[in-house]
Amino acid sequence: MFRRTQTTADDSPASANDPKPAGKGRPTPKRRDAEGRRRQPVNAPNNRKEAYKQLRERQANDRAKAREGMLRGDERYYPARDKGPVRKFARDWVDSRRVVSQYFLPFSLLILLLTWIPFPTDVRGYVYVAVITIGWPIMMVGVLLTSIWVSWKVKKLAAEKFPGESLKGVGFYAAMRALQIRKLRFPPPTVLPGGKPVPPKK
Repeated sequence: MFRRTQTTADDSPASANDPKPAGKGRPTPKRRDAEGRRRQPVNAPNNRKEAYKQLRERQANDRAKAREGMLRGDERYYPARDKGPVRKFARDWVDSRRVVSQYFLPFSLLILLLTWIPFPTDVRGYVYVAVITIGWPIMMVGVLLTSIWVSWKVKKLAAEKFPGESLKGVGFYAAMRALQIRKLRFPPPTVLPGGKPVPPKK
């Protein structure tokens, strides 16, 4: 009398192992698995050699970025010894002047070249006396006196200009910068001899 009504739709619940639940087209990942995939690095190294290679690449990129920042004059990329208003003042003071000590390296190179030139025997004696016996000692005395004066002057002016800042090592810092050839100074000069700012590069 009573017949079981047949339905066209399957009312049984979807199996937990069904790879394609209705309406999604793909299985819903477990929360633990999804979080694990998010934590995994995008370019995780497969072995120790690859990890070392990636480390070297990152270090090279960091060095290149720091050098570009220093060339732009961005103090954030300067090493600790070059940071601060006192060191900036010392650099600008030295760079705005021409001092004897900055010619020490070119003069030393000139002496080296003269000793290599095969002068005649009689001429070579005069060259050695003029350059090595006279010129070299005079240059050394000039460099020593200039370094002492630069160190004293910069420290004195910095103490007047920055009365609360630490002046430790600023005199030596200025003297060492004055020994360098101008084009090889790093951080690069921001002022020209005379005090005018270095024009921006085009």
